[in-house]
Amino acid sequence: MTALGRLVRVREAGLVVMLVILAVVVGAIQPRFLTIATLDIILLAIPLILVAAMGQMMVIVARHVDLSIGSILGFASIAVGMMFRDIPEMPLWLGFILAIAIGAGLGLVNGLIIALFRLPAIIVTLGTLSLYRGLIFILSGGRQVDPNHIPEALIRMAQTSPIGVPWIVIIAFFTALLAYVFLRHLRLGREIYAAGSNPDAARLRGIRVNRVTLVVFSLSGAMAGLAGLMYAARFGYVNPGITGVGFELTVIAAVVIGGVSINGGIGTVPGVVLGVLLLGAVSVALPILGISGFWQDAIYGAIIVIALIVDGSVRAGGLVRLVTGRGG
Repeated sequence: MTALGRLVRVREAGLVVMLVILAVVVGAIQPRFLTIATLDIILLAIPLILVAAMGQMMVIVARHVDLSIGSILGFASIAVGMMFRDIPEMPLWLGFILAIAIGAGLGLVNGLIIALFRLPAIIVTLGTLSLYRGLIFILSGGRQVDPNHIPEALIRMAQTSPIGVPWIVIIAFFTALLAYVFLRHLRLGREIYAAGSNPDAARLRGIRVNRVTLVVFSLSGAMAGLAGLMYAARFGYVNPGITGVGFELTVIAAVVIGGVSINGGIGTVPGVVLGVLLLGAVSVALPILGISGFWQDAIYGAIIVIALIVDGSVRAGGLVRLVTGRGG
Protein backbone atom coordinates (compact mmCIF):
# COMPACT_ATOMS: atom_id res chain seq x y z
CA MET A 1 0.00 0.00 0.00
CA THR A 2 1.29 3.46 -0.90
CA ALA A 3 1.88 6.23 1.61
CA LEU A 4 -1.20 8.01 0.32
CA GLY A 5 -3.23 4.83 0.56
CA ARG A 6 -2.18 4.39 4.18
CA LEU A 7 -3.07 8.03 4.79
CA VAL A 8 -6.61 7.37 3.51
CA ARG A 9 -7.02 4.50 5.98
CA VAL A 10 -5.70 6.70 8.78
CA ARG A 11 -8.12 9.45 7.76
CA GLU A 12 -11.07 7.06 7.90
CA ALA A 13 -10.14 5.86 11.38
CA GLY A 14 -9.43 9.45 12.38
CA LEU A 15 -12.86 10.55 11.18
CA VAL A 16 -14.53 8.08 13.53
CA VAL A 17 -12.41 9.40 16.39
CA MET A 18 -13.20 13.01 15.43
CA LEU A 19 -16.93 12.26 15.37
CA VAL A 20 -16.71 10.79 18.87
CA ILE A 21 -14.64 13.71 20.16
CA LEU A 22 -17.03 16.21 18.61
CA ALA A 23 -20.03 14.49 20.21
CA VAL A 24 -18.35 14.35 23.64
CA VAL A 25 -17.07 17.94 23.63
CA VAL A 26 -20.21 19.57 22.24
CA GLY A 27 -22.40 17.32 24.38
CA ALA A 28 -20.50 18.39 27.51
CA ILE A 29 -21.07 22.06 26.66
CA GLN A 30 -24.62 21.67 25.36
CA PRO A 31 -26.21 18.36 26.47
CA ARG A 32 -29.05 18.79 23.98
CA PHE A 33 -26.55 17.90 21.24
CA LEU A 34 -26.67 14.30 22.49
CA THR A 35 -30.37 13.81 21.89
CA ILE A 36 -32.47 11.93 19.34
CA ALA A 37 -33.86 15.26 18.12
CA THR A 38 -30.35 16.47 17.25
CA LEU A 39 -29.55 13.18 15.52
CA ASP A 40 -32.67 13.65 13.40
CA ILE A 41 -31.47 17.15 12.44
CA ILE A 42 -28.04 15.80 11.45
CA LEU A 43 -29.61 13.04 9.36
CA LEU A 44 -31.74 15.62 7.54
CA ALA A 45 -28.68 17.81 6.97
CA ILE A 46 -26.66 15.21 5.07
CA PRO A 47 -28.76 13.50 2.33
CA LEU A 48 -28.21 16.13 -0.38
CA ILE A 49 -24.49 16.33 0.37
CA LEU A 50 -24.10 12.54 0.51
CA VAL A 51 -25.81 11.93 -2.83
CA ALA A 52 -23.82 14.65 -4.63
CA ALA A 53 -20.60 13.54 -2.90
CA MET A 54 -20.88 10.10 -4.50
CA GLY A 55 -20.70 11.68 -7.95
CA GLN A 56 -18.04 14.21 -6.99
CA MET A 57 -15.92 11.42 -5.51
CA MET A 58 -15.87 9.59 -8.85
CA VAL A 59 -14.89 12.79 -10.66
CA ILE A 60 -12.02 13.52 -8.27
CA VAL A 61 -10.83 9.89 -8.26
CA ALA A 62 -10.66 10.20 -12.07
CA ARG A 63 -8.34 13.21 -11.57
CA HIS A 64 -10.89 15.94 -12.29
CA VAL A 65 -13.17 18.23 -10.27
CA ASP A 66 -16.75 19.37 -10.88
CA LEU A 67 -17.50 22.91 -9.72
CA SER A 68 -20.85 23.02 -11.48
CA ILE A 69 -22.81 20.60 -9.29
CA GLY A 70 -24.51 23.36 -7.29
CA SER A 71 -25.81 24.93 -10.49
CA ILE A 72 -26.86 21.53 -11.87
CA LEU A 73 -28.74 20.87 -8.62
CA GLY A 74 -30.47 24.23 -8.93
CA PHE A 75 -31.34 23.77 -12.62
CA ALA A 76 -32.77 20.26 -12.16
CA SER A 77 -34.68 21.37 -9.08
CA ILE A 78 -36.25 24.43 -10.72
CA ALA A 79 -36.97 22.60 -14.00
CA VAL A 80 -38.79 19.68 -12.36
CA GLY A 81 -40.42 22.01 -9.83
CA MET A 82 -41.90 24.04 -12.69
CA MET A 83 -43.16 20.82 -14.28
CA PHE A 84 -44.92 19.90 -11.05
CA ARG A 85 -46.41 23.40 -11.00
CA ASP A 86 -47.58 23.35 -14.60
CA ILE A 87 -48.58 19.66 -14.75
CA PRO A 88 -50.06 18.89 -11.29
CA GLU A 89 -50.99 15.34 -12.32
CA MET A 90 -47.37 14.43 -13.19
CA PRO A 91 -46.38 11.32 -11.17
CA LEU A 92 -43.63 11.61 -8.59
CA TRP A 93 -41.55 8.80 -10.11
CA LEU A 94 -41.40 10.69 -13.39
CA GLY A 95 -40.09 13.73 -11.52
CA PHE A 96 -37.20 11.65 -10.18
CA ILE A 97 -36.37 10.28 -13.63
CA LEU A 98 -36.47 13.75 -15.17
CA ALA A 99 -34.27 15.27 -12.43
CA ILE A 100 -31.65 12.54 -12.83
CA ALA A 101 -31.81 12.78 -16.65
CA ILE A 102 -31.47 16.57 -16.66
CA GLY A 103 -28.50 16.37 -14.30
CA ALA A 104 -26.86 13.61 -16.35
CA GLY A 105 -27.30 15.65 -19.52
CA LEU A 106 -25.68 18.75 -18.04
CA GLY A 107 -22.88 16.62 -16.62
CA LEU A 108 -22.36 14.99 -20.00
CA VAL A 109 -21.90 18.45 -21.54
CA ASN A 110 -19.09 19.05 -19.04
CA GLY A 111 -17.48 15.74 -19.89
CA LEU A 112 -17.72 16.25 -23.65
CA ILE A 113 -16.04 19.66 -23.49
CA ILE A 114 -13.26 18.34 -21.27
CA ALA A 115 -12.66 15.15 -23.28
CA LEU A 116 -12.98 16.56 -26.79
CA PHE A 117 -11.01 19.77 -26.29
CA ARG A 118 -8.64 18.43 -23.59
CA LEU A 119 -9.39 21.36 -21.31
CA PRO A 120 -8.85 21.43 -17.52
CA ALA A 121 -12.00 20.34 -15.71
CA ILE A 122 -11.69 23.09 -13.14
CA ILE A 123 -11.84 25.76 -15.86
CA VAL A 124 -14.66 24.11 -17.81
CA THR A 125 -16.88 23.52 -14.79
CA LEU A 126 -16.16 27.00 -13.45
CA GLY A 127 -17.58 28.27 -16.74
CA THR A 128 -20.59 25.95 -16.73
CA LEU A 129 -21.23 26.85 -13.09
CA SER A 130 -22.05 30.37 -14.30
CA LEU A 131 -23.69 29.16 -17.52
CA TYR A 132 -26.10 26.78 -15.79
CA ARG A 133 -26.83 29.36 -13.08
CA GLY A 134 -27.76 31.85 -15.79
CA LEU A 135 -29.99 29.27 -17.46
CA ILE A 136 -31.81 28.79 -14.15
CA PHE A 137 -32.87 32.44 -14.18
CA ILE A 138 -33.75 32.36 -17.89
CA LEU A 139 -35.88 29.23 -17.42
CA SER A 140 -37.64 30.43 -14.26
CA GLY A 141 -37.82 34.13 -15.06
CA GLY A 142 -36.37 34.68 -11.60
CA ARG A 143 -39.52 33.32 -9.92
CA GLN A 144 -39.42 30.58 -7.32
CA VAL A 145 -41.57 27.46 -7.20
CA ASP A 146 -43.76 27.99 -4.15
CA PRO A 147 -44.57 25.32 -1.53
CA ASN A 148 -48.15 24.95 -2.78
CA HIS A 149 -46.76 23.73 -6.13
CA ILE A 150 -44.48 21.07 -4.64
CA PRO A 151 -46.33 17.71 -4.38
CA GLU A 152 -47.24 16.79 -0.82
CA ALA A 153 -45.97 13.27 -1.46
CA LEU A 154 -42.53 14.69 -2.27
CA ILE A 155 -42.45 16.84 0.86
CA ARG A 156 -43.46 13.84 2.99
CA MET A 157 -40.35 12.03 1.73
CA ALA A 158 -38.30 14.41 3.89
CA GLN A 159 -40.46 13.73 6.92
CA THR A 160 -41.06 10.03 7.31
CA SER A 161 -41.16 6.53 5.83
CA PRO A 162 -42.62 3.17 6.92
CA ILE A 163 -39.55 2.59 9.13
CA GLY A 164 -39.55 6.09 10.64
CA VAL A 165 -36.41 7.36 8.90
CA PRO A 166 -37.21 9.94 6.18
CA TRP A 167 -37.16 8.58 2.64
CA ILE A 168 -34.50 11.06 1.50
CA VAL A 169 -32.11 9.66 4.12
CA ILE A 170 -32.79 6.11 2.92
CA ILE A 171 -32.29 7.18 -0.70
CA ALA A 172 -28.99 8.87 0.18
CA PHE A 173 -27.49 5.84 1.91
CA PHE A 174 -28.84 3.50 -0.78
CA THR A 175 -27.10 5.69 -3.38
CA ALA A 176 -23.86 5.37 -1.39
CA LEU A 177 -24.30 1.58 -1.35
CA LEU A 178 -24.76 1.51 -5.12
CA ALA A 179 -21.66 3.68 -5.56
CA TYR A 180 -19.69 1.29 -3.34
CA VAL A 181 -20.74 -1.74 -5.40
CA PHE A 182 -20.07 0.09 -8.68
CA LEU A 183 -16.57 1.24 -7.74
CA ARG A 184 -15.48 -1.91 -5.97
CA HIS A 185 -17.00 -4.71 -8.02
CA LEU A 186 -17.63 -3.48 -11.58
CA ARG A 187 -14.96 -3.20 -14.25
CA LEU A 188 -15.88 0.39 -15.15
CA GLY A 189 -15.54 1.35 -11.50
CA ARG A 190 -12.02 -0.07 -11.37
CA GLU A 191 -11.20 1.75 -14.61
CA ILE A 192 -12.06 5.04 -12.92
CA TYR A 193 -9.34 4.38 -10.34
CA ALA A 194 -6.87 3.30 -13.00
CA ALA A 195 -7.51 6.38 -15.14
CA GLY A 196 -7.09 8.64 -12.12
CA SER A 197 -3.93 6.96 -10.87
CA ASN A 198 -2.05 7.19 -14.17
CA PRO A 199 -3.96 8.21 -17.32
CA ASP A 200 -1.07 7.35 -19.68
CA ALA A 201 -0.60 3.88 -18.21
CA ALA A 202 -4.37 3.35 -18.28
CA ARG A 203 -4.42 4.09 -22.02
CA LEU A 204 -1.61 1.59 -22.60
CA ARG A 205 -3.71 -1.02 -20.81
CA GLY A 206 -6.58 -0.39 -23.21
CA ILE A 207 -8.70 1.76 -20.90
CA ARG A 208 -10.59 4.45 -22.79
CA VAL A 209 -9.84 7.41 -20.55
CA ASN A 210 -12.15 9.76 -22.46
CA ARG A 211 -15.03 7.36 -21.90
CA VAL A 212 -14.21 7.35 -18.19
CA THR A 213 -14.33 11.15 -18.21
CA LEU A 214 -17.77 11.14 -19.85
CA VAL A 215 -19.06 8.55 -17.38
CA VAL A 216 -17.87 10.27 -14.21
CA PHE A 217 -19.20 13.69 -15.22
CA SER A 218 -22.53 12.21 -16.33
CA LEU A 219 -22.83 10.38 -13.01
CA SER A 220 -21.84 13.50 -11.08
CA GLY A 221 -24.54 15.46 -12.91
CA ALA A 222 -27.09 12.70 -12.36
CA MET A 223 -26.39 12.66 -8.63
CA ALA A 224 -26.64 16.46 -8.49
CA GLY A 225 -29.96 16.25 -10.33
CA LEU A 226 -31.26 13.71 -7.83
CA ALA A 227 -30.08 15.97 -5.00
CA GLY A 228 -32.02 18.80 -6.66
CA LEU A 229 -35.33 16.97 -6.28
CA MET A 230 -34.38 16.00 -2.74
CA TYR A 231 -33.80 19.72 -2.11
CA ALA A 232 -37.41 20.43 -3.10
CA ALA A 233 -38.55 17.67 -0.74
CA ARG A 234 -36.36 18.92 2.12
CA PHE A 235 -37.23 22.62 1.94
CA GLY A 236 -40.61 22.58 0.22
CA TYR A 237 -39.79 25.26 -2.35
CA VAL A 238 -37.18 26.09 -5.00
CA ASN A 239 -35.73 29.61 -5.21
CA PRO A 240 -33.53 30.27 -8.28
CA GLY A 241 -31.42 32.77 -6.37
CA ILE A 242 -30.28 30.49 -3.56
CA THR A 243 -30.85 26.84 -4.52
CA GLY A 244 -27.48 25.12 -4.82
CA VAL A 245 -25.41 28.29 -4.38
CA GLY A 246 -22.08 27.35 -2.72
CA PHE A 247 -23.14 23.69 -2.62
CA GLU A 248 -20.03 22.57 -4.50
CA LEU A 249 -17.71 23.83 -1.73
CA THR A 250 -19.49 21.74 0.90
CA VAL A 251 -19.47 18.61 -1.27
CA ILE A 252 -15.79 18.92 -2.21
CA ALA A 253 -14.91 19.46 1.45
CA ALA A 254 -16.78 16.29 2.42
CA VAL A 255 -15.04 14.31 -0.31
CA VAL A 256 -11.49 15.41 0.51
CA ILE A 257 -11.93 15.10 4.25
CA GLY A 258 -13.21 11.58 3.55
CA GLY A 259 -9.78 10.65 2.20
CA VAL A 260 -10.21 11.09 -1.56
CA SER A 261 -6.94 12.24 -3.11
CA ILE A 262 -7.27 15.46 -5.10
CA ASN A 263 -4.57 14.05 -7.39
CA GLY A 264 -6.81 11.15 -8.35
CA GLY A 265 -6.75 7.38 -8.04
CA ILE A 266 -7.47 7.03 -4.32
CA GLY A 267 -10.61 7.24 -2.21
CA THR A 268 -13.34 5.07 -0.70
CA VAL A 269 -17.10 5.37 -0.34
CA PRO A 270 -17.03 4.63 3.43
CA GLY A 271 -14.50 7.43 3.90
CA VAL A 272 -16.71 9.89 2.03
CA VAL A 273 -19.76 8.82 4.06
CA LEU A 274 -17.79 9.53 7.24
CA GLY A 275 -16.68 12.88 5.84
CA VAL A 276 -20.30 13.82 5.12
CA LEU A 277 -21.38 12.73 8.60
CA LEU A 278 -18.62 14.83 10.18
CA LEU A 279 -19.54 17.94 8.20
CA GLY A 280 -23.21 17.39 8.99
CA ALA A 281 -22.42 17.12 12.70
CA VAL A 282 -20.29 20.27 12.55
CA SER A 283 -23.02 22.23 10.76
CA VAL A 284 -25.48 21.31 13.51
CA ALA A 285 -23.00 21.80 16.37
CA LEU A 286 -22.05 25.37 15.39
CA PRO A 287 -25.47 26.96 15.99
CA ILE A 288 -25.98 24.88 19.12
CA LEU A 289 -22.73 26.37 20.45
CA GLY A 290 -23.86 29.85 19.41
CA ILE A 291 -21.24 30.13 16.65
CA SER A 292 -22.23 31.99 13.50
CA GLY A 293 -23.03 29.87 10.47
CA PHE A 294 -20.66 32.06 8.45
CA TRP A 295 -17.83 30.02 10.01
CA GLN A 296 -18.98 26.99 8.04
CA ASP A 297 -17.60 28.27 4.74
CA ALA A 298 -14.30 29.15 6.45
CA ILE A 299 -14.10 25.67 7.98
CA TYR A 300 -14.89 23.94 4.68
CA GLY A 301 -12.34 26.08 2.84
CA ALA A 302 -9.69 25.32 5.48
CA ILE A 303 -10.43 21.60 5.16
CA ILE A 304 -9.83 21.72 1.41
CA VAL A 305 -6.58 23.69 1.77
CA ILE A 306 -5.26 21.34 4.48
CA ALA A 307 -6.17 18.30 2.38
CA LEU A 308 -4.29 19.76 -0.58
CA ILE A 309 -1.20 20.40 1.56
CA VAL A 310 -1.25 16.96 3.17
CA ASP A 311 -1.92 15.18 -0.12
CA GLY A 312 0.85 17.05 -1.91
CA SER A 313 3.28 16.52 0.95
CA VAL A 314 2.72 12.77 1.01
CA ARG A 315 3.21 12.46 -2.75
CA ALA A 316 6.40 14.49 -2.61
CA GLY A 317 7.67 12.76 0.51
CA GLY A 318 7.52 16.05 2.34
CA LEU A 319 5.33 14.72 5.13
CA VAL A 320 7.78 11.95 5.88
CA ARG A 321 10.66 14.42 6.03
CA LEU A 322 8.58 16.70 8.21
CA VAL A 323 7.80 13.93 10.70
CA THR A 324 11.19 12.22 10.74
CA GLY A 325 13.34 15.31 10.35
CA ARG A 326 15.21 13.72 7.44
CA GLY A 327 16.14 15.56 4.31
CA GLY A 328 16.92 19.21 3.60
